[in-house]
Amino acid sequence: MSKINLIKLSVGTESVEDLIHWQASGRSVSEDGLPRHVTRMWPKREAELLQGGSIYWVIKGNILARQRVVRLDEVIRQDGIRRCGIVLDREVMLTRPAPRRPFQGWRYLKPEDAPADLPASRAAETALPADLDAALTEIGIL
Repeated sequence: MSKINLIKLSVGTESVEDLIHWQASGRSVSEDGLPRHVTRMWPKREAELLQGGSIYWVIKGNILARQRVVRLDEVIRQDGIRRCGIVLDREVMLTRPAPRRPFQGWRYLKPEDAPADLPASRAAETALPADLDAALTEIGIL
């Protein structure tokens, strides 16, 4: 069985640092303290997602980071509706910027369509504006 990823807009965040800060605030965590994103829909391709899949975060129109999906938890809130808690690894990995148009909810993302992780040598660099980084990557400079 092959793996599949998810792609999701990180609504309200301006940067990867904002995403990390929001997750560290503990506003949405699983019972064991891992970051969790709660969504209405349960992935039908759960088995493939749990084979090492990640959630790729779209921030300000570009995929900029990913987190490995650890598990899916059932979440039932006060309204009694069953939701899916996507439990994530604490480590946020930077990716090569990849432009994405806005969409609602989450979508599946095939591994071959996912942007590569940034090399460790670039992780400590001062970030370029995402659109400039994406353009330089597209023409092969980065």
